[in-house]
Amino acid sequence: MRIFGIDPGSERTGYGCVDTDGRSHRLVACGALSAPAHTAFPDRLLAIHAGLVALLGEHRPDCVAVENIFHARNVRSALRLGHARGVALLAAAAAGVPIAEYTPAEIKRAVVGFGRAEKPQVGQMVRLLLGLDTVPSPHDAADAIAVAICHIHSCTGSIADAVTTSRAGGARRGAREPRPLSSWRDYRP
Repeated sequence: MRIFGIDPGSERTGYGCVDTDGRSHRLVACGALSAPAHTAFPDRLLAIHAGLVALLGEHRPDCVAVENIFHARNVRSALRLGHARGVALLAAAAAGVPIAEYTPAEIKRAVVGFGRAEKPQVGQMVRLLLGLDTVPSPHDAADAIAVAICHIHSCTGSIADAVTTSRAGGARRGAREPRPLSSWRDYRP
């Protein structure tokens, strides 16, 4: 299963695409979309949208996970972030894939185990979980990968079932019925 994570931002929007079978994860692509420094805000939004549409068309994910905003110190910044987030949701909806949304605390809790983790901690855990040599750069890319990993962890049982079913060509004979998971930590292959 392929998950595409998006960390929306008006200056830079991070993206990360991860393949998973429910047990192991592999990084497909990551990076950040941005426009030149003195670009008008509507043109920045257009660049973000065009970039995401192209990436979603290229990688063809099964699901898109987007970071949700929960608060901002500055009203103007919150509005700009909301616009960037709306453009990201529009690109995902236009691609016709399911969209999941997670708060920053949910993402940090799923990846690091602590909802108030710092950005360097998130980056290091992303590096460890994907077996990378270095932390993905820029930090927007690492955050977007963390969003994708959060989604994977929140539905690990259903991903493993989907992968197993697709490999077997249908339902397995004599397979036990999977029990619903309340946490990714409860997953036992």
